[in-house]
Amino acid sequence: MPRPTARAAAGSRTAPAPAGLRGVLALGGPSLPLLGFLARLPAALCPIGTLLLVNSREGIGRAGAVAAALWLGQALGGPVIGRLADRRGHRPVLLTACGANAAALAGLLAVILAGLEPAAPVGLAVVAGLTVPQVGPLARARWARLAGEDKALLGSALSLDTTLDEVGFVVGPALAGILAVTVHPASALVLAAVLILVAGTLFALHPSAPGPLARGGARGGVRLWSPGLALLCALAVLQGAAWSGANTGVNALAESVGEPGAAGPVWAAMAVTSSVAGLVTVARPGRAGPVVRLRLSIGIQALLALSLLAVGGLWGAAAAVAAIGLAVAPHLIALFALVERTGPAERVAEAMTVVGSGLIIGQALAAAVAGPLAAAHGHRAAFALACAAAVASAVTAAVAAREGRFEPLRDRVPSSK
Repeated sequence: MPRPTARAAAGSRTAPAPAGLRGVLALGGPSLPLLGFLARLPAALCPIGTLLLVNSREGIGRAGAVAAALWLGQALGGPVIGRLADRRGHRPVLLTACGANAAALAGLLAVILAGLEPAAPVGLAVVAGLTVPQVGPLARARWARLAGEDKALLGSALSLDTTLDEVGFVVGPALAGILAVTVHPASALVLAAVLILVAGTLFALHPSAPGPLARGGARGGVRLWSPGLALLCALAVLQGAAWSGANTGVNALAESVGEPGAAGPVWAAMAVTSSVAGLVTVARPGRAGPVVRLRLSIGIQALLALSLLAVGGLWGAAAAVAAIGLAVAPHLIALFALVERTGPAERVAEAMTVVGSGLIIGQALAAAVAGPLAAAHGHRAAFALACAAAVASAVTAAVAAREGRFEPLRDRVPSSK
């Protein structure tokens, strides 16, 4: 007798599962969040691992170019992988992406260690970014399928998933730094490739993996883009810009006081408090809808971000980013809950990856501006950019985020776009 999938089990429920962590674990099983965490950890390991390795051999100039190429590839490849996952199913797409990504990371590692011309590592970094399996967005798409119409349970699942993201972005950079010092600068990329092959493959084969969802060929199917999804993508870009500006300011401040190594622990304070806020949201989801929670969390984040302008030392920076972190997870939880609502069911993975790419694009664009600003005018200039992005996001949400804007596309008439 064939084993029932988690999706089939979810579809057969006659009564809604309890919300909170217990309900989420009953929905997908404890292996789904564990594999999702391990399989997405390479996304946090690779950027800092690449920076550390290239910097140790070629200097920070080339390191920044390679890391930027990795970001660019990931931003461009994410929606493509999401689209393919909707059309072909998660398993074949993830298995292919995991193998290709591990091979690209191995190639990137080889050309860096061989000291080849800059074009080779930059080109392979783009390929490595293009093939990132997009475990985070696809995990959110799975939770959306499993939860079905149970919005309380979906909120708890997305809260847990966002918290795992935050924990990963604390553990990943810290682990990469420890491995670089205690083992070898290349060890973070080696670990990332191994995790992609092992945990990524197991995540792909998990019973929760949906089959093909999208209908129609290249000229048909359900329309993806809507004013609501465009708004959510714009908010994601602004969020990424706020992060990147603040991160650049922290690094510039640490450099100016002669303690560049302190930038990592200071920045980790945001992820720690964000993780705590995410866990609280899982335990106490509350009754407010995602639109209200989105506007409230973005507004609180903007107010807290203004404290960066008064920062003059590392302790002050740690306190400021820790405070901002309290609003980050609630913001992202509400954001991706609205992505699930707004995007069509047949293209939910693509919608998740499009908004995820918005976060990456915002970080990359702000980094390109904040770096020169900090070099010319000090850390407060980068912090000012972060504040501007946070305030712009809050104003945009206050003006444009309304319940009617996030009508589900799955209920609309399909178009050719």
